[in-house]
Amino acid sequence: MEELDYLGIFKEFNKKKIKYIVCGGIAVNLLGIPRMTYDLDLLLKLEDENLNKFVKLMKRLGYKAKIPVDIEDFTKKKKRDDWIKNKDIKAFCLVNPKAIVKEIDIVIDSPVTYDKAITNTKKIKLQRMRIPVIGIKDLIKMKKKSGRKQDYSDIRYLEVKLEEQKK
Repeated sequence: MEELDYLGIFKEFNKKKIKYIVCGGIAVNLLGIPRMTYDLDLLLKLEDENLNKFVKLMKRLGYKAKIPVDIEDFTKKKKRDDWIKNKDIKAFCLVNPKAIVKEIDIVIDSPVTYDKAITNTKKIKLQRMRIPVIGIKDLIKMKKKSGRKQDYSDIRYLEVKLEEQKK
């Protein structure tokens, strides 16, 4: 099993042509705002081929679903819809306690979907690699919906960043 940091994971996503957008704390960092985070939040294109490539990679890297379900269930739209409607699940969480990146959250219930976000995505270049990062306005929408204390702090900094970009 490989030990990959965030960049290593992005490199694998790009190599496998997985359609993803970084959101959450790592997106805040990549947009130029320093803050601590321990997980990786993603929006994925929720189509069969993309989800199958993603799940296959996650299994190869040793990730498992945090909730007691088979990781393959994530590829099934009916299952995801049921989790959102009946279990109030906002993100499908994958964990690997042995990995550098111990937790990866795939956002499945958000005011901003992959298809909406892709039009405003910023491609951040790091180590000869392009990483798709959610646009600031879309990230603010997502963070307002979650309502956590850290998200309100992020929103303040993101709004300042947005104003700086207008100048």
